[in-house]
Amino acid sequence: MSKSINKVSSTTVPLNQENVDTDQIIPARFLKATSRDGFGENLFRDWRYNSDGTPKKDFILNDPTYSGKVLVAGKNFGCGSSREHAAWAIKDAGFDVVVSSFFADIFKNNALNNFLLPVTVSEDFLQKTFAAIEKDPKTTVNVNLEDQTISAAGNTEKFEINNYKKTCLLNGYDDIDYLLSIKGEIEAFEKTSH
Repeated sequence: MSKSINKVSSTTVPLNQENVDTDQIIPARFLKATSRDGFGENLFRDWRYNSDGTPKKDFILNDPTYSGKVLVAGKNFGCGSSREHAAWAIKDAGFDVVVSSFFADIFKNNALNNFLLPVTVSEDFLQKTFAAIEKDPKTTVNVNLEDQTISAAGNTEKFEINNYKKTCLLNGYDDIDYLLSIKGEIEAFEKTSH
């Protein structure tokens, strides 16, 4: 299974809520596991399920109208504690991209380290995208990592990403894979610097 991300074209799940913190994304009581698998089923657990485990009909992830690999979220997504499990849960639930007008820095880095692309857009672009999805749930968001563009409902924006992380995502590299990919350059440098 390839971890690399370049072009993602998908319908979305709109979570039009600001200040979503990592405890809402994955509640602390689910942090005991050490592998990344299975966290998706507890993504937004307290918002998604009643105390008896039955799905809450009014929560967006339980609405079959919305699906896809792109989570469109309100401003200040991923604030709160630094738990990496939040990125694990979103990725394990099948998302490749999260779109917001602002991400907490630690969440953003955790996402990038776990092959989940956080795309920061303007507040205007975000609101137009939410409006388009509300009008037509089959609205497609197109993300092109190589060109660093995102488009939805006739609007296109450029987004910023750290060049190193971009290289890693395009190639499916974690930090060690990246070092191995430039092993020859490292060895050549060592030979010339002695």
